[in-house]
Amino acid sequence: QVQLVESGGGLVQAGGSLRLSCAASGPTGSRYVMAWFRQAPGLEREFVAAVSWGGGTIRYAESVKGRFTVSKDNARNTVLLQMNSLKPDDTAVYFCATSTYDIMSVSVTRCDYWGQGTQVTVSS
Repeated sequence: QVQLVESGGGLVQAGGSLRLSCAASGPTGSRYVMAWFRQAPGLEREFVAAVSWGGGTIRYAESVKGRFTVSKDNARNTVLLQMNSLKPDDTAVYFCATSTYDIMSVSVTRCDYWGQGTQVTVSS
């Protein structure tokens, strides 16, 4: 059973930065991609960013390109999401997930393990 634990959420003013971390444990050997999703109140969960297990391939949602950076610390089995120039529209619960699909095919329905989520609130 793969376990994912997110941390690093909080309250920040618009224009500020936060860094989220997702620590993976358990039998992660067959996982190909680690991804970040977010879900705002009343909205569907949406893709944010993903990184291949080795860290060599990255994908972003258009809404966060140029502001967010995803990276992987292979030694610690941890995925980081550096979020800069935050906007109120970025307010959501952020989830970490794993997928065995190709990084370009990753979606909510193609992830098998999920973390519990961490709240990010951006005030205007």
